[in-house]
Amino acid sequence: MSVVLVPLAPGCEELEAVTVIDIMRRGGLQVISAGLNQTVVSASRGVVLQADQLLEEAILNEEVSVVVLPGGMGGTRALMNAPFFTGWLKKRALEGMPVAAICAAPLILDQERLLSGKLYTAYPGVLDVALSENACYTGTVLEADGNIITSRGPGTAMEFALYLVELLAGKARRAEVEAGLVR
Repeated sequence: MSVVLVPLAPGCEELEAVTVIDIMRRGGLQVISAGLNQTVVSASRGVVLQADQLLEEAILNEEVSVVVLPGGMGGTRALMNAPFFTGWLKKRALEGMPVAAICAAPLILDQERLLSGKLYTAYPGVLDVALSENACYTGTVLEADGNIITSRGPGTAMEFALYLVELLAGKARRAEVEAGLVR
């Protein structure tokens, strides 16, 4: 079973973080939410999130096989400025681990040159698409190119999370989760 890590940093987009965690847990996936500096994280709209553990501890878990980065400019910038995390993320992504990022979070991937040669999407205007090295911004709801998965923003969070359930647990599991949501 895939162990999914969802880093939570102050200023993260709560709708994206909670939607991803909720939908993936409904899909039967093991999700670890991990706070950057503490386990109580104040998100972008003031919603307080309780992380399962600290990020420095979570990245030591050798069973982590997928990372999902919620957006929100504050949370994204905080993670970009955490070299212990970005170094680990880049190493694991280059080894083939799936990395998913939504909204502003593709900035982290761009900083680490993980978008190079990839199709990607993000919150409109968040990335200077001319600066992304050989990457191609599409602006679509969701892009999956190799082990890099990206999505646009809060309004696409449910589709993003359901896609990840399908990727990690199969089409039947996604259909089951989606039916229970009464979409």
